[in-house]
Amino acid sequence: MLNFNFQNPTHIHFGVGQIEAISKEIPLNARVLVVYGGGSIKSNGVYQQVIDALGKHTWFEFSGIEPNPTYDTLMKAQDIIKAESIDYLLAVGGGSVIDGAKFIAAAALYEGNGEENDPWDILAKQKTFTKALPIGAVLTLPATGSESNGNAVVTRYGNKRPFKSPLVRPLFAVLDPSVTLSLSDRQISNGVVDAFIHTIEQYLTYSVNGKVQDRFSEGLLQTLIEEGPKALLPATKENLDVRSNIMWSATMALNGLIGAGVPQDWSTHMIGHELTGAFGIDHARTLSIVLPAVMKVRKEQKREKLLQYATRVWQITEGDDDARIDQAIRLTEEFFEKMQVPTRLSDVDLDSKDIDLLIERLQQNGLTALGEQGDITLEISREILTLAL
Repeated sequence: MLNFNFQNPTHIHFGVGQIEAISKEIPLNARVLVVYGGGSIKSNGVYQQVIDALGKHTWFEFSGIEPNPTYDTLMKAQDIIKAESIDYLLAVGGGSVIDGAKFIAAAALYEGNGEENDPWDILAKQKTFTKALPIGAVLTLPATGSESNGNAVVTRYGNKRPFKSPLVRPLFAVLDPSVTLSLSDRQISNGVVDAFIHTIEQYLTYSVNGKVQDRFSEGLLQTLIEEGPKALLPATKENLDVRSNIMWSATMALNGLIGAGVPQDWSTHMIGHELTGAFGIDHARTLSIVLPAVMKVRKEQKREKLLQYATRVWQITEGDDDARIDQAIRLTEEFFEKMQVPTRLSDVDLDSKDIDLLIERLQQNGLTALGEQGDITLEISREILTLAL
């Protein structure tokens, strides 16, 4: 196991009716900005629960944060923050809204480290920052784990730019599985697949004898495989136990626990980001396209963990090593198909002529040495995309 430092101070309030915990988590003297997306929280009852919980607080609101939140939209919140002396953010939504709140929080107090005060540098130049507004979160779409980590992705000029800092980790997060009952099938599918591949990116690398992390990861993968399809079936999609297990799995997949002390890949995500940036494909659906090809192209480099994945997650014990690996990859693709997401570029109407653009974007963004070993070159990324056709 590798050396690591791990701390996750986010206070989780999990369960039905927990939105009311906001009233005690946010100081009464705080001036709160509630940030959210397109307004679905007003039709599903979440907005009313939030404003009821904020009944004794002074609060304002900022809406319109998109899926794959954009820099230009997020910067508009700064006017409200300055005009109303906002000192606390409450993100109500899925990963995009929470990611957006993180950038808003950092940009509000960004001083540029003595240089020109341009918050874009946080993304474009990976500039560090020393303070940010405090954030709370009400999660409505389990997927990214953003509710209890310091990671975020923001889009500008068609490019998805990540940043991370412990300063933007939410201080608390409300996880009420009942609010997910209003999600569309597409949102459910995307969330389950995103959480699944977050886990894979931290698990399917090479062994450092991190037995605890491996077992946690395998449990999350099995849970998502078992529960994910149930959330799409009429007989079980309203089952709160199913929704609870999915919600908690998505949080645990990227709160730092399973990635502590083990190598991590993230090549699927980096290539997937370029698919979203270039063609507007849902984040999770880019991942379901890219991952099987990564598993096939990197079979030798990931052989030991692929065999472990085949045995422990899919219970494949017969056949030679190559046959077991191939079956595990095939079952992974079948799981994605059950979750109603694409597994080929052709499924989203892309073909070989689109690969050049994707490779060009990878090069422009400096993504030329991906993977847990840093050895996925542009040529290998091309091989991955070609195999994904």
